[in-house]
Amino acid sequence: MSSRLSAEQRSALALLIGADMNGVTETIMLARGFTREMLAFLVRKGLATARWELVKAGGSTIEVGRFRITAAGRRAIES
Repeated sequence: MSSRLSAEQRSALALLIGADMNGVTETIMLARGFTREMLAFLVRKGLATARWELVKAGGSTIEVGRFRITAAGRRAIES
């Protein structure tokens, strides 16, 4: 699988590998230049997961997306 990953996809997975158990927020991924389409591709291929949660911030409730790498994603980037 790794030979079919673009440099951008490999870079996104590398960022996720370095994340703690909470994963990386969508905001951070987008700020690093990754597109929603590319992140959706990683999720569709089973290389990452996305989870949306409600978080209280400054008296408001906002929806935050978090991405985590899967075992398949780890194998893809390590091979």
